[in-house]
Amino acid sequence: MAYILIIDDDPDIANASANVLRSEGHEIETQLVPEDAMKSIEKRRPDLIVLDVMFPGDASGGFELARWLSRKFKETKQSPVPVVMVSAINQKVPFGFSNSDIDDAWLPVSEFMEKPIDFEILKSKVKFLLANPRNG
Repeated sequence: MAYILIIDDDPDIANASANVLRSEGHEIETQLVPEDAMKSIEKRRPDLIVLDVMFPGDASGGFELARWLSRKFKETKQSPVPVVMVSAINQKVPFGFSNSDIDDAWLPVSEFMEKPIDFEILKSKVKFLLANPRNG
């Protein structure tokens, strides 16, 4: 199946997401820190990324990592890796992020999901994006 990278500072959420997606037959790697995730991506390109927004000491770390990914793939003329962004940001600040906020410059991700993660929806989104990477 696919190689999926999960990037979330909460090890419980990262491990739960990993277990759910692993049960679907995917190879999973988890990273708890954006910098370590970047190193991992440099070594091996994932087929899909599940990315948190807020990290300790960097409330917008997920946004920055998504933008870094977008620049990286444009510079190397590679097709982008589908990214499912997950966050509880809407519960912490009154921004109201949703799929309607996705755009190539500001929020270059394929899908946005609220925490707590509904794992059936996550599995569905992952399945769709892996089958249709350019539609995400």
